[in-house]
Amino acid sequence: MKQVSKSKISFINSLKLKKYRIKEKLFVVEGEKIVSEVLKSNLDIKLICGSPEYLEKNEYDLEKFQDLVFEAKPEEMKKISSFVTPSNVLAIVSMPESRNILYKNEDLYLALDEIQDPGNLGTIIRICDWFGIKNLICSLNSADLYSPKTLQATMGAFLRVNVIYANIAEEIVKFKNNTKNHVFGTFLNGENIYKSSLPKAGFIIMGNEGKGINKNLEAMVDKKLFIPSFSELDIHAESLNVSVASAIICSEFKRNLW
Repeated sequence: MKQVSKSKISFINSLKLKKYRIKEKLFVVEGEKIVSEVLKSNLDIKLICGSPEYLEKNEYDLEKFQDLVFEAKPEEMKKISSFVTPSNVLAIVSMPESRNILYKNEDLYLALDEIQDPGNLGTIIRICDWFGIKNLICSLNSADLYSPKTLQATMGAFLRVNVIYANIAEEIVKFKNNTKNHVFGTFLNGENIYKSSLPKAGFIIMGNEGKGINKNLEAMVDKKLFIPSFSELDIHAESLNVSVASAIICSEFKRNLW
């Protein structure tokens, strides 16, 4: 079995930084579950690095990738891991080409305006996967899909959701030109979502963790929604985490399908 070299360790570590991921058009996935899903996908695998135990246990599944497989000692896995507790396998993968969205009347779309936390982004991608939302639009300054924390939070869902980075206002224009559906957004002065009549399709905007939806996008929203608090205390949480709010909103839109 080929041993991972110092130069490969250095190269893997360089991909922890966004500028090198963009330069090389490569990203790293880490952990048995997510690597297993990636190996079964049609993505272009460039390298697999695993502990002796992992490589022995998964010898059959790795057979067709044998030229790309390298063994790493526990201390080497610790050096290349992006996490406090290193996993026993990681893979380097080519970034797939982003697919443009062809907006359809029957589909529900989610857009994220300046989402900054990679964990929130990854969780929302997982939410999209759960609720059958095929396309997620991120503003150009949102968190990076290919950061280790984002990918880890998706639990492999990034393989099934088309994530694009684009000007959301321009995407709304395309959506309006191709469908008869409405644009929705969450606001403190919005209509109680539990009392709203929601369609099965549309375009939902979720705002920045601190600032919400910016003004130019607010002007493009057809219907404002609000998730009310049920706390009976005078002092309670000011707002919901954006990923939690996304899950509630997607659930309410999909509930009408039953």
